[in-house]
Amino acid sequence: MSKVKATNSKPEILVRKLLHRLGYRFRLHRKDLPGKPDIVLRKYTAAIFVHGCFWHHHKGCKKSKLPESNPEFWSDKIMANVTRDRRSVDALEQLGWRVFVIWECETVSSELANRLNTFLRIDNCETHKEWKN
Repeated sequence: MSKVKATNSKPEILVRKLLHRLGYRFRLHRKDLPGKPDIVLRKYTAAIFVHGCFWHHHKGCKKSKLPESNPEFWSDKIMANVTRDRRSVDALEQLGWRVFVIWECETVSSELANRLNTFLRIDNCETHKEWKN
């Protein structure tokens, strides 16, 4: 498990490249925010997590299948990750941040750019409503 990257994973880098190509600028892994989001767009009060399907248990995804060896250990470990993820998202939302979770298997989708643009559109930002008037 020591070989598993916590930051700068391939899916995360794909999302970062896509955001940059779309014209968004961001910060990475802000330690002062709950859960240390992978990507933070302060201008939009938005935090993005790029989750691995296995490590964060993407329900219904074939990549989230638990190993057959030592299933109790893996189940406990993965469920602890899921619980921590939920707490992080709740804490960020309590602070007024909007949170978007991208799953590893979604990074190859051609729809990801549209989903990111929809999420980040200024019309959707509560904190920037006054800019429209």
